[in-house]
Amino acid sequence: MTDTPSDTPWWREAVIYQVYIRSFADADGDGIGDIAGIREKLPYLAELGVDALWINPWYASPQADAGYDVADYRAIEPAYGTVSDAEKLIVDAHEHGLRLIPDIVPNHTSDQHVWFRAALADEPGARDRYVFRPGRGPDGAEPPTNWRSHFGGPAWTRVEDGSWYLHLFDPGQPDLNWANPEVAAEFEAVLRFWFDRGVDGFRIDVAHGLVKDPDLPDLTDAADQLGRSYPPGGHPYVDRDGVLEIYEAWRRVADEYPGDRMFVAEAWTPAPDRLARYVAPGRLHTAFNFDYLVAPWDPAALRETIDTTTGRLREVGASATWVLSNHDVVRHPSRYGRPTREVEEVPTSTVARDDRTDVALGARRARAALLLEAALPGGMYVYQGEELGLPEVEDIPSDALQDPTWRRSDYTVRGRDGCRVPLPWSATDGASTGFSPEGADAPWLPQPAGWDAYAADRQQGDPDSVLELYRTVLRLRRADPALGDGELAWVSAPGDAVLHLRREPGFACVVNLGAEPVDLPAHDEVLLTSVPLEDGRLGADAAVWLRVS
Repeated sequence: MTDTPSDTPWWREAVIYQVYIRSFADADGDGIGDIAGIREKLPYLAELGVDALWINPWYASPQADAGYDVADYRAIEPAYGTVSDAEKLIVDAHEHGLRLIPDIVPNHTSDQHVWFRAALADEPGARDRYVFRPGRGPDGAEPPTNWRSHFGGPAWTRVEDGSWYLHLFDPGQPDLNWANPEVAAEFEAVLRFWFDRGVDGFRIDVAHGLVKDPDLPDLTDAADQLGRSYPPGGHPYVDRDGVLEIYEAWRRVADEYPGDRMFVAEAWTPAPDRLARYVAPGRLHTAFNFDYLVAPWDPAALRETIDTTTGRLREVGASATWVLSNHDVVRHPSRYGRPTREVEEVPTSTVARDDRTDVALGARRARAALLLEAALPGGMYVYQGEELGLPEVEDIPSDALQDPTWRRSDYTVRGRDGCRVPLPWSATDGASTGFSPEGADAPWLPQPAGWDAYAADRQQGDPDSVLELYRTVLRLRRADPALGDGELAWVSAPGDAVLHLRREPGFACVVNLGAEPVDLPAHDEVLLTSVPLEDGRLGADAAVWLRVS
């Protein structure tokens, strides 16, 4: 494996590709993606130009929430393979120059985990590993608090003896009690188990949510699940100060191993300065920038988010991570293709198909967004299929939906399945467009009509395709000393419809978010455009990279 050829730690400027394993590539024909499928696609990923893979949970799980309900952190889900298969993937990835980062899920386990089964059996000390409480009201028949599950409905489920357990997500995902030292010791052991097998880091699920107020007070606003209405650190289960001590201990574990092992946090915090605390020295290495992900296609909003993020992280010596899509949010070509964008804290789902989506407009803006994202200082994440230009699938038949949000919302909120549809690899290869081998079971989620238009083999070698645009962007980004980690300077003024930034030495990115074409600034060379120039001018919803003096 080739290390980054500089003194900069690789993770400060890496391009990391997110593999949603169930939907990436199915090698054994059961309709579900697997580790063998990832191994087959490593040459594709290396050619794409990414530096590492983040793989969504691959652990043994009853799949109540697509693997985020872990039954055994030291075993692989049988539908995906075995621990031996995972070890082979790690070796193969390294041979292709790719690092590998699995998910870790520390906020909750599966209700099938041996610990939770012991808790239900009321074995001595077992319940203290989770959050059990007596109910309220006559005979304890009411939940202990007014907390709501992120998937809809109460965040509490009653067990046979009348007590209740906390689950901020699905009832099959009971929350752990991080005040219990056994929990901390177990997860440090799990980290070592996988570090010993060569993984290069971990993405931390629900990194903001591990520590709960021991008094478990009611929420002042039961809908506030992100801490917006509380003073910093004051929400009962979001972004409490105690989580930082956990990650200081995890950092010490990572630092025991060679090769710049790293963590990236999924931390939803109420303000950028709170997020910066997670990546201060001695804590985690990076954290996802969700403020950028949810920012609308608007020059003022994008610039404010970029400035706030880079400013806050600079104060603690951390680098930014930029992301446009992931497995929990509506794919950005569809978000950007809507003529109006409702204010959403987290754009995770749609109640029904949004017929206002302008697919062509969204695709054009997504191309420009890529050039802007790749020009920003720090690292970036690519969600599988975005390099193919995949839109959100908004018309999955109701009887095919599998996200627990669909059921927990009484079948009113369709959930996240629309961004999780299996990838189209081949326009002519079988009923699953190459996701599975010929004669395989149907994909676990149905692919829509016309999915073959986005197939990787159809885009291969087409200079106008999204795939070739990604390959070019990532190649130029890796080769240009101005890009990756570092600083940026704005040339455009706040409020301008055109964002114009410079990176040194000698690089500029210009994005036109206005309605009319604009002249290019003085430059020595046009390096790349998101779409062709219009008589030498930069069109609406377009971006250009320039070599400048």
